[in-house]
Amino acid sequence: MKFKNNKNRKQHSILFTIDKFLLGGAKMQQKKETRKPFIEHWQVIKAMLVIYDVISIAAAYFIALLLRFDFHYSEIPYEYLSPYKKYIPFYIVICVVIYAGMRLYRSIWRFASYDELLRVVKSTGLCVLVHVAFAITARMPISYYLMGLTLQFGFTIGIRFAYRFILLLRSDKYKKSHKVKNVLVIGAGKSGSMVIRELNTTKHLNDEPRCVIDDNPNKWGRFIDGVLVFGGRDRILEAVDQFNIDKIYLAIPSVSPQIRRDILNICKETDCELKSLPGIYQIANGEVSLSKMRKVEIEDLLGRDPIKVNLDEICSYIEKNVVLITGGGGSIGSELCRQVAAHNPKQLIIFDIYENNAYDIQQELIKKYPDLNLVTLIGSVRDNRRIFQVFEQYHPNIVFHAAAHKHVPLMEGSPCEAIKNNVIGTYNTAFAAMIHNVDKFVLISTDKAVNPCNIMGATKRLCEMIVQAFDHLVKTGKADEAPQLFCNPILKKWASTPEKDEQLRQSKTEFVAVRFGNVLGSNGSVIPLFKKQILAGGPVTVTHPDIIRYFMTIPEVVSLVLQAGCYAHGGEIFVLDMGEPVKIDTLARNLIRLSGLKPDVDIKIEYTGLRPGEKLYEEKLMAEEGLEKTDNELIHIGKPIPFDVEWMLDQLEPLMDAAYKNKDYIRDLVADLVSTYQITDENRMVKGAQ
Repeated sequence: MKFKNNKNRKQHSILFTIDKFLLGGAKMQQKKETRKPFIEHWQVIKAMLVIYDVISIAAAYFIALLLRFDFHYSEIPYEYLSPYKKYIPFYIVICVVIYAGMRLYRSIWRFASYDELLRVVKSTGLCVLVHVAFAITARMPISYYLMGLTLQFGFTIGIRFAYRFILLLRSDKYKKSHKVKNVLVIGAGKSGSMVIRELNTTKHLNDEPRCVIDDNPNKWGRFIDGVLVFGGRDRILEAVDQFNIDKIYLAIPSVSPQIRRDILNICKETDCELKSLPGIYQIANGEVSLSKMRKVEIEDLLGRDPIKVNLDEICSYIEKNVVLITGGGGSIGSELCRQVAAHNPKQLIIFDIYENNAYDIQQELIKKYPDLNLVTLIGSVRDNRRIFQVFEQYHPNIVFHAAAHKHVPLMEGSPCEAIKNNVIGTYNTAFAAMIHNVDKFVLISTDKAVNPCNIMGATKRLCEMIVQAFDHLVKTGKADEAPQLFCNPILKKWASTPEKDEQLRQSKTEFVAVRFGNVLGSNGSVIPLFKKQILAGGPVTVTHPDIIRYFMTIPEVVSLVLQAGCYAHGGEIFVLDMGEPVKIDTLARNLIRLSGLKPDVDIKIEYTGLRPGEKLYEEKLMAEEGLEKTDNELIHIGKPIPFDVEWMLDQLEPLMDAAYKNKDYIRDLVADLVSTYQITDENRMVKGAQ
């Protein structure tokens, strides 16, 4: 930097000196703050305990001698006093060594429990053996040994557990001076007792356990750390009223999801704040604490058993393979990316048209799996040139096709867009997979494909039919007869060469579809919408009081999709068991209660009527389809409905032509192809529909 005059130079020099001084001071302060203390706090406590034990052991046996002679020091015979003075230093050293070996100087005594008590008992027992050795050389009264050991044990245990008692007094004093919230703890087992203990000993918590609920009648009327076990789950509402409960802590992490749901269904009838202990592993790790408590989520009320998959099977077909995921930035696609990345693929390719979504999952995976061979590409499945370019360059072994338009009401207003993206996009991707001899092609379908009453469901059924048709062509060696729905004449000419025809005939690609219902937390899910409406003060809008849906969490669905891929041999429509259906109205009311509010009192619920293309219930499979079992009880195989493959494939070109010309008769063409699709007059009248 050049200065115009000396004045500027001087000013700069002064500023530099000040900055240097300040930075130097900051560094010194930082160094001072991070400097390790010469003696750690626990080491000070250890030294104090050692000193205390030395004094208390000497005092214990001296008091034992005094007691033997009625506290008259002058009456203690020399033959007893002399051995005491001679051997007590050696005994003290041995005791301290024993205590150290039993870790009595390394325990955190504010959390002292049965384990610490047992170690004190064991230490005292070892001291008995030492006394036996000393008794051989020095005769002392039997009362000396008995009373001395008793006093030694009392002094040792007393100082250590006194700390917990002091904490209880301090906590009780603090709570008396502050407004406390009454807590009901559900679960009188190990986790419940640990939660109660922490509530009682933690100073700065304004929560006080007032009663416990447990279904074991042997515990009723008894106490845990001074807290009454009031009764079973049938007395929850009574306990809330009687003890003026403000919070309910669910401390039964090992209970079945069904029982958890039943208990929570009772709890949500109260106005209490609900918190739950996440999992049994935290008990095993000794991590049960109030910091691990979480708010009860809507997932807890579904009552689903944990999803089980064979990780070894999944890993065997994912590992060391190139995996392409279309729609990889979406709610399902991004979770597919997460779980596939965890199984060590040779390469993972994320393909999505929305760059923000793709970027988010890309950055997440880079951070979590720095060694992952990750490729993120932007493009549309509608663009067959782009799709073929990706397959030609990266040669994926496994394709998960999740790219699709899924919003039912929006697609009713834009049916041609649903055809372009869902049907033509699937055809482009599946054709590219077939011509490049991909091992497995897995279509992500939906239960809305079953007896569809909306264009979105009908297009997804068409996607399933395309997958089944391609599988038929591959197995019959007629893949070269598949129509080439390419707008680009160059690409069409390239795909029509004898070499490409031979590639198609040699293809062994296994085409399958996986069908499931709604997922919690997905884009367009009712759960995020309800939460926003509750935060805004309502109303919460439900289309119909009787509408029901099947629900799973996104990780659950994806893990089952990956498992289904293991079972794929080509042509299957895998149907995921979503459990029992849930009323959307009940879901909305539960969310309101979990927010600490009352439905129809604090938050109004309004019924807006069924939206275009929406039906009261979703079916998991068509009536004509039967179910076959797999090794996973939650994955079934639907028997495909027979259809004329050649005729269906021939009708795709005029369907594509009508879609790109935005013809208003597009629904009629879809209905000709999908026999179960029923067009309603309401659908035809949707604003914006072609």
